[in-house]
Amino acid sequence: MAELSEKPKPRRGRIFPERNTPPEELARRKVERTKIGLRCREIFERLRPELIEKYYNWFIAIEPDSGEYLIDPEFLGIIQKIKTQYGDKDVMLTTFRLNETGVCGRI
Repeated sequence: MAELSEKPKPRRGRIFPERNTPPEELARRKVERTKIGLRCREIFERLRPELIEKYYNWFIAIEPDSGEYLIDPEFLGIIQKIKTQYGDKDVMLTTFRLNETGVCGRI
């Protein structure tokens, strides 16, 4: 009896393998995000005591270089304010919640 040969199974992979990001670049981006987050956290800790009483549980987006911030009671509202304020500029902001921890939600 003749043996049936198995067809080679197609290998699954990335759709665009030429667009792989090197691990060094990913590590550099992570370090940059961490630095920005720490600078924004420092500004947030300075602002929180004066804003928490009036705006408890509102969202706050902080720009680390200038220290400017935007606040809104809704997440979609803060996103809209960011788009209006900064448009297409390449700006990194960090969003917090004006509460005891600064955390926007739980998983």
